[in-house]
Amino acid sequence: MQFDEEFKNNLKKHLDYSDEDLKVFMENPINIELLSNAPKVLNKTIVIEVVESHGCNSQHKVGDKLYFDGVGNLLTKLSPKKICSSALSAVEKLIFAASQLLYADVDPNKMLIKRVGCSDIGLKCGGWGKIVMELRIQDR
Repeated sequence: MQFDEEFKNNLKKHLDYSDEDLKVFMENPINIELLSNAPKVLNKTIVIEVVESHGCNSQHKVGDKLYFDGVGNLLTKLSPKKICSSALSAVEKLIFAASQLLYADVDPNKMLIKRVGCSDIGLKCGGWGKIVMELRIQDR
C-alpha cells in the first residue's frame, strides 16, 4: 500500500519522528501492513467489564467497564475515575492479544479465554478482595 506525503507527515508529527526515523519506520513491511489495517482497528472499542467483585479496595463493582481504543489506549473519559493498577496490569495481555487479532482481521470476541483476575488473592487467602474482568470488542 502506498501512503501520500500528507499521511507520512502526519505520522511523523504524531510519533515525533525525524526524517530518518520515518524512513526506517516506512521500510519495515510489518509497519506497512499494520498501517494498512489501522482503519478497521480504529473503528473498534475494547471493553473490559467487571463480572465478579468482592472486597475490592478500589471499589470496582460488577458491571463497571474500562474502555480502550482498538490499539489499546485507555479512554479515560469513558472509564471510571479511579482504576486499580492491579486491574490494569491484569488486562494488559488480553488487550494486547485483542489488538493483534484486530490487526490480523480476526474477531477477538471468539477468543476462548477472555477473563482475567486482579492480583489480589482474595479475602479467604489473606488478601483484601478480588475482581474478575472479561473482554469484548464492539464497534465504535
